[in-house]
Amino acid sequence: MSDGMSQKIIGVKASAGIAIGKAFLLAAPDFHIKMVATSDTAREIKRFEEALEKAKHDLEGIVERVEREMGADHADIFKAHLLVLEDPELLDTVKGKIEQEKVNAESAVSDVAQVFIGLFEQMDDEYMRERAADIRDVTKRIVSHLLGIAFSGPGELTEEVIVVAEDLTPSDTAQLDRRFAKGFVTDIGGRTSHSAIMARSLEIPAVVGTRVITSTVESGVMMILDGDEGIAIIDPTAEELAAYKCKQAEHAGQRTELAKLVHEKTVTADNHHVELAANIGSPNDLAGVLANGAEGVGLFRTEFLYMGRENFPTEEEQFLAYKQVLEQMGEKPVVIRTLDIGGDKQLSYLPMPEEMNPFLGFRAIRLCLDNQELFRTQLRALLRASVYGNLKIMFPMIATLEEFRQAKQILEEEKKGLQEKGVAVSDRYEAGIMIEIPAAAMMADQFAREVDFFSIGTNDLIQYTMAADRMNERVSYLYQPYHPAVLRLIYNVIKAAHANGKWVGMCGEMAGDSIAIPILLGFGLDEFSMSAGSILPARQQVSRLSLEEVTKHTEAILSMSTSEQVEAFVKSVLDKKDI
Repeated sequence: MSDGMSQKIIGVKASAGIAIGKAFLLAAPDFHIKMVATSDTAREIKRFEEALEKAKHDLEGIVERVEREMGADHADIFKAHLLVLEDPELLDTVKGKIEQEKVNAESAVSDVAQVFIGLFEQMDDEYMRERAADIRDVTKRIVSHLLGIAFSGPGELTEEVIVVAEDLTPSDTAQLDRRFAKGFVTDIGGRTSHSAIMARSLEIPAVVGTRVITSTVESGVMMILDGDEGIAIIDPTAEELAAYKCKQAEHAGQRTELAKLVHEKTVTADNHHVELAANIGSPNDLAGVLANGAEGVGLFRTEFLYMGRENFPTEEEQFLAYKQVLEQMGEKPVVIRTLDIGGDKQLSYLPMPEEMNPFLGFRAIRLCLDNQELFRTQLRALLRASVYGNLKIMFPMIATLEEFRQAKQILEEEKKGLQEKGVAVSDRYEAGIMIEIPAAAMMADQFAREVDFFSIGTNDLIQYTMAADRMNERVSYLYQPYHPAVLRLIYNVIKAAHANGKWVGMCGEMAGDSIAIPILLGFGLDEFSMSAGSILPARQQVSRLSLEEVTKHTEAILSMSTSEQVEAFVKSVLDKKDI
């Protein structure tokens, strides 16, 4: 505790909440690697192979723990690390270097890793750049076994601390023990990085992208981490500590109050019902969905069934996963998105063309319509599962009516084929599209005549509308959810759908945003889908808003010029507890 001035470090809000504790600086172990010449290359290759097996054993243990505690989609990150350990190009290059240059194993691993990391870091594709972090993580684990140095991470903590690091690898984040790691703060990273997403799943506060935290704080120094505002306070004053302890108590009280809303419907102060649903990546996520009182699943990202493995999931594997989700949700609606691979999501066993801009390239529905056997297998699994619940099938990345018509035709062909074989298919499933391309948003009136529903994917819609990659720090200022251009597109979609008697959901990050919720409610959005942890706070916020009141301001909001104007207006006029 400081007797004088504390120091505030500003970062990116990655996960909400307040943490108070001593800083624990997670420094990388000192892997001082010397190149040693050797004539016994067979011995060095054997050492390398033994270290590989130990690293594999480590990762298999992490996969098991993460699947149990966080769900299969988070474990897929480490299954991908296991695939790196089996990558023949990487392994053969290391062995070749040992044999040809007659050097020790740790030196060969380190040198080869740096070459691979450098190649991946220079790639334009964000997904491929992220693979550099995977290689760094995996090869560090191999070297630790070669050197006999413990590969200790935040899982070794024995007291309550705030973890401070340059960055947290997926392995680091997965090992965070919630009993001791009360939060974390990093130099680098953004709201959509692996560590931020996993922090929200763990429900611990996190601030990332501070740039300077590791060079500013030392282990043992008292800290406050404010995940609500994206601030780290180093060596806080007595007054700051007292104020934040009150904030912590308020948070605990709010959680208790929110828990009372688990079994309530989501209704406004003037008794208008909207649906709050959850986004999931696998059936393992359902426990959190149900515990937080979701009224449905607004987005099941099926690509996680395809990732972290060596071949395509079979029709039966997919059917069982979809059936499990539908059965557990009962009569509640479940929106299942067809395969959305490409862009930042690749499959090791599906060769993809190298593209200048993969986010605008061969992905999602484009890939599925070109690879129809892959698509038809998934559609058959979905149709077979349709009798077990309230299924909505959603096609992603639709740009033209022709794409939707072709997808719908294939769906109908597979339905007919199943029925001819005597396989039961529900007659009440719906087929809709994800609105994430501005062209589809502008043509919503045409689409609305043919689809059963729309779900607005704001993560991509915003970046495509603003022509700004949301992962690029230099243009991140243009990633503006409240920009009037984005809001006008969203309003256009909702208006067109309602004019044709269709419903509209939203499954992007924006759906759970406290500034966006009053705006979207006023626009007439029917369903808000978000991370399970955001549902109860959103339900409480909706209960304090009047639909009549927020609707009055729609015209004014749509006529505003800037994102800042919209945000200021919401905070001053709409975001009031007495509305």
